[in-house]
Amino acid sequence: MTGRQEVDLTAPLGSGTVPNPLSTAAGCAGFGRELARFVPLDQLGTLTTRTVLPRAGAGLPGPRIVAVPGGLLNAVGGQQPGIDGFLRRELPWLAERGVRTVVSIGGHRLEDFTGLAARLAGRDGVRGLELNLSAPGAADRGLLFAANPAVSHDVVAAVKAVAPELPVYAKLAPDTGTITEVAAACAAAGADGLSMVNTARGMAIDLDARRPALGAPGGYGGLSGPALRPIAVHCVFQVHAAMRAGRMPAVPILAMGGVRTGRDALEFTLAGASGVAVGSELLRDPTAPLRILDELRAELAARGFAAHTDAVGLAHRTTTTEDGRQ
Repeated sequence: MTGRQEVDLTAPLGSGTVPNPLSTAAGCAGFGRELARFVPLDQLGTLTTRTVLPRAGAGLPGPRIVAVPGGLLNAVGGQQPGIDGFLRRELPWLAERGVRTVVSIGGHRLEDFTGLAARLAGRDGVRGLELNLSAPGAADRGLLFAANPAVSHDVVAAVKAVAPELPVYAKLAPDTGTITEVAAACAAAGADGLSMVNTARGMAIDLDARRPALGAPGGYGGLSGPALRPIAVHCVFQVHAAMRAGRMPAVPILAMGGVRTGRDALEFTLAGASGVAVGSELLRDPTAPLRILDELRAELAARGFAAHTDAVGLAHRTTTTEDGRQ
């Protein structure tokens, strides 16, 4: 197909580049082993891992995933091998296959993030860190780190201090009401990019059991899939507008939230994203990343773009306000 030769898909990763803008959303591809049966992982721009925590965890009680109109609700929790298990088993496997790995890290205290970053700095195969600021943080009285600009700033700054050579992306929540302020604080603290957005809180009720359908304490989970995409597009648009207006440092945005097709990926690109990550679509179609990449290439070629980067943020040319109103 001619579009394959005509469109340069090179995308930024911090101050460097990767061959294309496609990644996986944290949690949706695990640590790559299952996805590798369907997709050559080294053909992805990057692979973002499941969030790694200081200690291994079994996750939350079931049910953990519930289908809802337009997507999924999930409450998986911290099911992962901990940093020791990740370094012993998962990272060597990824490095042997030439995967450009971005490791998602999380925790309940600032020291959790810095401790993990220090363990990952200088490791073969680690191309970047994604800070999962969208998980409950005991240091912030049970609120999301990503709801508090000052706390988010401190986490990013501390991680950059212990891992200065690694691109650090801050992952933000869509439903805090402060996303532009938090994005600006993270960029000011030295974040090399922003991952936008995590899931939005939601709930479903089991009518027969007369209780929340998810087994997690509180009964709520994270909404993903196409129902999340308009919210995520707006978040990306708002933050990119703030960058264009000079209200915050300009850094690359990795967008996620209901990406199922190349058209979805292009929508995020026009809103201001330099890269896109595929999440819950992997559960329906594990070959989705390379299909979406081919579709994005075709969409760009059909519109006369020579490079993916040429399309980033072009939707802002026809608007005069941050929220897109004329």
